[in-house]
Amino acid sequence: MRIARNIFLSILLLGFLSPFIVLGYFLTAESYDITELVDYKPNVTTRIYDKNGEKIANIFHEKHRYYASFAEIPPRAIEALIAIEDTTFFEHPGINIDAIFRAAIKVIKAGKAVEGASTITQQLVKNVLLTREKKLSRKIKEAIFALKLERVLTKEEILERYLNEIYYGHGYYGIKTAADGYFHKKLSDLTLKEMAILVGLPKAPSIYAPTKNYEISMGRANRVISRMHTLGWIDEGAYKDAMEENPKVYDDTLTQNKAPFIVDEVARRLPDLGIDDMKSGGYEIYTTIDLRLQEAAREALKSAYDKSLERIEGYKEREAKIVESNPSYEVSDDINTSVLNGAIVSLDSASGDIVALVGSVDYKISSYNRATQGKRLPGSAFKPFIYQVAIDLGYSGATELIDISRTYKYEKDGEELTWSPSNYGKSYKGLISLREALVHSNNLATINLVNEIGLNQLLDELDKFGIENLPRNLSISLGTISLSPLELAKYLSSFANCGMQLEPHLISSIEQKSNTIYEKEQKSKFITEPTQAFIMTTILRDVVQSGTGRRAKVSGIELAGKTGTTNNNVDGWFAGYSPTIETVVWFGNDDNSPMHRWETGGKIAGPAFAQFYRSVLDLYPQIQRKFIAPEGIVEVDIGGKKEYFSDISKPPRAKNKADANEELIF
Repeated sequence: MRIARNIFLSILLLGFLSPFIVLGYFLTAESYDITELVDYKPNVTTRIYDKNGEKIANIFHEKHRYYASFAEIPPRAIEALIAIEDTTFFEHPGINIDAIFRAAIKVIKAGKAVEGASTITQQLVKNVLLTREKKLSRKIKEAIFALKLERVLTKEEILERYLNEIYYGHGYYGIKTAADGYFHKKLSDLTLKEMAILVGLPKAPSIYAPTKNYEISMGRANRVISRMHTLGWIDEGAYKDAMEENPKVYDDTLTQNKAPFIVDEVARRLPDLGIDDMKSGGYEIYTTIDLRLQEAAREALKSAYDKSLERIEGYKEREAKIVESNPSYEVSDDINTSVLNGAIVSLDSASGDIVALVGSVDYKISSYNRATQGKRLPGSAFKPFIYQVAIDLGYSGATELIDISRTYKYEKDGEELTWSPSNYGKSYKGLISLREALVHSNNLATINLVNEIGLNQLLDELDKFGIENLPRNLSISLGTISLSPLELAKYLSSFANCGMQLEPHLISSIEQKSNTIYEKEQKSKFITEPTQAFIMTTILRDVVQSGTGRRAKVSGIELAGKTGTTNNNVDGWFAGYSPTIETVVWFGNDDNSPMHRWETGGKIAGPAFAQFYRSVLDLYPQIQRKFIAPEGIVEVDIGGKKEYFSDISKPPRAKNKADANEELIF
């Protein structure tokens, strides 16, 4: 009652004081600062998109706002706004004296506040420059500000500011934001009814928001449409169609964050690109991510994690039963499964674009990105780089390696120590082909290969990959170097991309106000000849077909890759690729404690890799499914098995010319 009385008095007095307000404007306008509206620079939401233009997230500070230039705003939306809010907008100087007197007369007749008399200009001033207090002094200031603003800005500029500043409910500021939020549409795609809903909102956003009160919102929109029809601004057909329409309304969260690890990683990289105002700069950031593959990667990681927990429980139950009949049986140490976690990253092999990146099995529980920031030992997943050096030096898959145990002496802190490495399963074969040694991940053959090449030469050759902080001792044979999954994926591209290593990309381009301010540069480095990389691919393909990576096999597509399990099963890896996409999966305990002794890279990471590629085939059945041999590859049958050679990795010499095409010897 008191508020109504105050409004009544304010409008009444304002009506009688209008001539004096105009006079006051000319006398005092200089003291009214409108710079904030003249140089209007509101905080604008940044949008992050995937490679297909699907929105990943909105990033903003306090207010969620997209900015729309006047040219973007449909003329029909302008007409709808003016029809319901300020019919003479293009005619008055900022205040509408006739409207003020009409409102005052209606107040007098009704004895209460019936309608206001604020113009669109006054509403803009009130929202930006003044408080919402219901006092005559504020109304007078509002009128003077409006008069001054109209002398500095054009009507179009005022409308542009109004339509970007006003609150539309549901956390949406600006008409472009509301169109996207409520209807998932661009302004240009809005129907007349949808426009009417939007322009009807500012009067009372909490009441008219269609996500809260759909029917009330439709009623308000119908009044807008009726007003346009009464004014003759729409014909009978448009009027009827709009009145009958019931638009679909979405009730989204403001951030719409579909891939939080991607958003965090983008934010982490922007300062290096000179951008430190992500939450307010209104950028449109286009990433290399494929949201469908991102979701597939997340599901694959979580599924493998859940199955690992189930297996560990199964191990414990079986061991408990064994102990009942055999008390001397050595059970596994108590495994703390609460610290088990994982990561997965996937790249387009031809471009280095990151198409999926997941940093933990559950972002809500842990937002730490193990895919980019977690550095762990790759174990045997590092062996392909050593074997690639050998192949580049002329070795082939058919080259025989020594697979016997040796004891090595070394000195540490003045004390002489010994190291006696062994193969998994404690067995050795004496002689083994290079192909079989890598397929079955023989540690002893690998160590002997490093000795044969020479540690110093190996380290010199490994420099071409750009791998930093390589250990300068034989432990390099077993992958004792700290790498993140993304770093390993970068080096793995040397094989997946036919000998050319690619710099991984997450951000394709960045735009601001329709101007491109950043665009990715393709960075690549020659590592080896396509023929040599292909020989490695054929060996890693066998790892999946018949070696330690069998659990990564997927029907219908050729896959190549390598498992990795570090000492005491602390880390479990699978790093591999198809003809078009490469993927690295890691699992381990966050506190660096061992996983269960039977949880190897092949067992825990391999299935995640396989599930991801099954999803790839479901989503993109047209992708290339077989590796293609480059020119210069010679395929030879040796003992019923295919072997591959090149000008560098030459076939074994034949016994004599007569049987040169029939049999090869070593």
